Amino acid sequence: MHIIRNLDQLPASARGGAVTIGNFDGVHRGHVAIVQRLLERADAVAGPAVVFTFDPHPVRILRPEQCPPPLTWTERKAELLAAQRVDWIVAYPTDEALLQLTAAEFFERIVIHSLAARALVEGPNFYFGHNREGTIDRLKQLTAAANVSLDIVPPVVIEGQIVSSSRVRELVRTGNVEAAANLLSAPYRIRGMVTHGAGRGAKIGFPTANLSGIDTLLPAQGVYAGRAEFGEQSYPAAINLGPSPTFGDAMIRVEVHLIGMAEPLYGQPLEVDFLARLRDIRPFDSPEALVAQLHHDIDDVKRIAGS
Repeated sequence: MHIIRNLDQLPASARGGAVTIGNFDGVHRGHVAIVQRLLERADAVAGPAVVFTFDPHPVRILRPEQCPPPLTWTERKAELLAAQRVDWIVAYPTDEALLQLTAAEFFERIVIHSLAARALVEGPNFYFGHNREGTIDRLKQLTAAANVSLDIVPPVVIEGQIVSSSRVRELVRTGNVEAAANLLSAPYRIRGMVTHGAGRGAKIGFPTANLSGIDTLLPAQGVYAGRAEFGEQSYPAAINLGPSPTFGDAMIRVEVHLIGMAEPLYGQPLEVDFLARLRDIRPFDSPEALVAQLHHDIDDVKRIAGS
């Protein structure tokens, strides 16, 4: 997988293949279906499989007050797409100039001139160009005139509902991370930098990494089983997302206890997968009662996330 941010630096090996354009937030199973067709079309035209995405999401520039928190950051998106065997991802820096292009201008400049696409693969709800004027019907006209093949991949339906980023976002927002994972190509993940906290976890035998700078959607408050990725290592993790009512602390924190990790991680980046929600956050009568519950939580984490 290669990430390109400047189309002027696009190598010849990234041109002349099959292209799909979209935000691909979360890289869910609907996106995977599009990518699978993309790979088929890339093989058919003997060219690369290219995903063209936007960084940031156009809505963040056009209507920032309406832009929801993202499900993935660009590097994570690329990692998930690489797992699907995509050759290139173009993370185009979204700006006003791009958003002002008409549908025909976008098609000519991006699809034909920059990417030299020979095949295009999209979902049925794809729009492009200024004010989303480019519809699927308009895309059919443009691709036919340019002798570019066009595949429209139907949406993926699970349990009677279309898989979409908005559906995943709602599941994550309500803490149903297991259902979200069923729609995604991998468990839901956040990232942050480890900072100093109050130090209470270490005092009761459960040291935690406190995450700050999280730039994606946070699940609902609660205690979760997960896995923490640090460098090349992966650890089962108990995640406390919320306040610490037993100690009278109302501040919302993301605290991660890495099972089997004894080293301090201050100042280091940490990525955390959410595998299952274990329970609500609630006050306990004493620190001892909290410790007893934490032992039960750790047993649940080991059962769900492995050891």
